Amino acid sequence: MRRSCLIGTGSALPARRVSNAELAETIDTSDEWIQERTGIGARHLAGEGETTATLAADAAKKAIEAAGITAADISVIVLATATPDQTFPSSASKVQDLIGAKNAFAFDVAAVCSGFLYAMATADALLKTPAGAPANGRQCALVIGSETFSRILDWEDRGTCVLFGDGAGAVILEARDFPAGEMAAAPGVIASRLHTDGAHNELLYVDGGPSTTGTVGKLRMKGREVFRHAVTNLADVLREVMEEAGIAADQLDWVVPHQANARILDATAKKLGLPAEKVVKTVGEHANTSAASVPLALDVAVRDGRIQPGQLVMLEAMGGGFTWGACLLRL
Repeated sequence: MRRSCLIGTGSALPARRVSNAELAETIDTSDEWIQERTGIGARHLAGEGETTATLAADAAKKAIEAAGITAADISVIVLATATPDQTFPSSASKVQDLIGAKNAFAFDVAAVCSGFLYAMATADALLKTPAGAPANGRQCALVIGSETFSRILDWEDRGTCVLFGDGAGAVILEARDFPAGEMAAAPGVIASRLHTDGAHNELLYVDGGPSTTGTVGKLRMKGREVFRHAVTNLADVLREVMEEAGIAADQLDWVVPHQANARILDATAKKLGLPAEKVVKTVGEHANTSAASVPLALDVAVRDGRIQPGQLVMLEAMGGGFTWGACLLRL
């Protein structure tokens, strides 16, 4: 039986780090106000020459190195982003060129903060079909979440502009076959669930687009309503994935959630009875990096040694649309 195994992670951040105190110099806010409501202390903002595609390529190169493969081994690239470099072509195609993955086909997916979960499920499915056939003797997918949300923020709206940052995270998945009797302990993606509810467009959206205003637009959000939906939806989808996999919450080694708000992370963990020490948190340093937040946090926890081979890890996120999802894998 086939599993898509995670064999490498990587991440990238813009050079410029902006603290809450620095924001307070130009915005009517304070470090105390931001920390109390969100747990965010700083974020990284893209500068000249730094784009969604360049950050994605930097994260991808680190993941490729960690996996011990070459770019030529990659057969598919799936890039999750809501802030592409251009309307078209895809930012994934730019990444393919930047890293020299000449054997890969590449495309973007758009599910905002849940984008990386959608990209993981898509890559997992492709690795089990002829479309994801080996590029160079191995069957590998590059899955990326990358965003430059700073470029769609209204910097006069303190309720949203303090929440977001820029960055990228990437993983390498490799298709591997295991005997049926070994699947219970085999590494790889075990179960994924994805959801969408388009009735809530007005709660979290961008007020522009090529087909409506002909402009990029700015992010708009009703924070309290999003918070309420996030806690309920994330707890529900985590239960769905655990039920499908036949495991209980206390069997999870780690939960790597979308890093939107420390209060959402705490409330979701409490609702599921998960101890806080099992939840990876990077929101304090990186803020909300949308589709990049889950792979960015995952890379941090892998590289600092918290997440170890053989452990059960749950990834989860919710974003505009609404979209939400979860993915259980064994490292």
